[in-house]
Amino acid sequence: MPEISFTYLNGPDVERLALTEDEILDAVEEGLRAQGQARAVIEPRMHLTPDPDFNGHFNVLRGYIAGPAWGSDVGYAGVKVVGDYVDNYKKGLPSEMAMLNLFDPTTGMPKALIDATAITEMRTGAVTALGAKYLARKNSRSLGHIGARGTAYWNVRLLDHLFDLQDIRVHSRRPESRDPFAERLSRDLGKEVVATSDWESCLRGADIMVEASRLERPEPMFKTDWIEKGAFVVPYGTMSAVEHSLTDVMDKMVMDDWGQARAGKLGSLRAHVDSGKLSEETLHAELCQIVTGEKPGREREDETILFWHRGLSLSDIALGAAMLEKAERLGIGQQLRYA
Repeated sequence: MPEISFTYLNGPDVERLALTEDEILDAVEEGLRAQGQARAVIEPRMHLTPDPDFNGHFNVLRGYIAGPAWGSDVGYAGVKVVGDYVDNYKKGLPSEMAMLNLFDPTTGMPKALIDATAITEMRTGAVTALGAKYLARKNSRSLGHIGARGTAYWNVRLLDHLFDLQDIRVHSRRPESRDPFAERLSRDLGKEVVATSDWESCLRGADIMVEASRLERPEPMFKTDWIEKGAFVVPYGTMSAVEHSLTDVMDKMVMDDWGQARAGKLGSLRAHVDSGKLSEETLHAELCQIVTGEKPGREREDETILFWHRGLSLSDIALGAAMLEKAERLGIGQQLRYA
């Protein structure tokens, strides 16, 4: 058997790659386009809860994107395992830490192992921003964002990159979290980002409303009557923070993948799916269908639109593949022997 090696990109390697906003968005949009063109396979995510007392669980995401893409004629198969542990901040650790494996889909041979913590954060922010690209009003200037976990930073940064926001409000439960979060964003974006002390002052009346909270149990903190006509609403917390009436005010409801809604017990709109308020009949489209032009995105200024994304393996694979290609060009990473 010939010698087999694969590329290892650790956290510092990923940081050295310094992907730009456009590189991140382009990679994730290509994953969505592959999904819409049936050049991809998505398996519903799986959950592993080692022990309820640990207050966390693992998500396992699996998928395949056909080539040619990112320097590969055959594309990539990929598996990401990400831990989601709510209390990690007490230990000075990120709440979400992940590893991504990329494989040659024609042979099963490993191609890369990548620290996917940053990938998880970047690709989540990219899907939020790409949803807004197609579904928010083009003149959106205000953002209300709940949550200050890792994915929240890229939500705000990439939304601002696309819309040049003039009014950015953020909130999270702990002042020691939300205040430094607002300060970091203000510094990095070069504009004021306001940390609010409550949900209502953060969200009410915003053009774009993102809920990425870290609730320990479902609780309707996000009130439907704060939503103005024409708003773009993105709830994606693990535990539901919205009212059951949320879907009643929507003109369109969009998901990243309907199959993800049918699987698992978690998610911000779990109760809406279980009750039939969100179903194959009431769902307007998957985002990939809008990216490829199969279905329309926003058609009127006064449309109120909901986008629920569960997180797709394809986004992880696309961004990981883009990182691998850039790493090979720049000579970043280590070659580890497999066999």
